[in-house]
Order: sequence, then C-alpha cells, then structure tokens
Amino acid sequence: MPVKKRLNYTQKTLRACRERGYICDKTEKWNAFAGPFGQREDLFGFIDLIALDPKQGIIAIQSTGPHGHSQHRKAILENEFALEWLRCKGVIELWSWRKLLKKRGGKLRIWTPRIEPITREMFENDRKKN
Repeated sequence: MPVKKRLNYTQKTLRACRERGYICDKTEKWNAFAGPFGQREDLFGFIDLIALDPKQGIIAIQSTGPHGHSQHRKAILENEFALEWLRCKGVIELWSWRKLLKKRGGKLRIWTPRIEPITREMFENDRKKN
C-alpha cells in the first residue's frame, strides 16, 4: 500500500484558494546556493502565493503553520516591499494552518486556515510602537 504524502502549508493554501475560485500559483523558489543546503526564497521576501480574485483584486499570500503566525506577521510588517504592495492597491493575507475539531465533542480534527488581512493601518501602528 503506497504511503500517502502530506501536503505542506503552501500546498494546503494553494488548494484552498483554488476551491474558492481564485486563479493562483506559487511564487517562492528554491535557491540551491543559499545556506549550507539551500533554502526557499519568497517573492519580495514575504509572498508564497499570488492569487487573482475579481472581488479583491491581486492577493499576496504568506502561508505558515500553527506556531508561525506572529513571527510571519512581524516579518511582513517590517518588510518595506509589503507596504509598497498595499500602496499599489494589492491585498496581503497571512494564512496560518491549524488542526481544529470538526464537531464539538468529536475526535476528528481537520486542517483549518486562520486568515488575517494585513492593512496599511497595521504598518502605522507598528511604527508608532517602535
């Protein structure tokens, strides 16, 4: 019996976006020369996926696991290109995946995204704190 391969967080996000009817694709690439073993690099340092939605426009999506939400949010707010993306009428969303109970009292857990829109006001508030 073949072993079922698990989806990583980017693949889960890609699948969920397509289920919502978005046209989307990955933007991160593998750089074999970075670090001792290579590493993934995001577009502009924060974009894993680009999605096209007729209602929202062009969406930059950063995807992560259940424990990386606050670190990724902080990294986006410190990225100068992210603010420029918003000034150009782009949308930024941070998707963090976690397993939640499907039904209260049940045992089945399903992967569910927590989707946080990143806004220009967040950048202003972040700069006021520093």
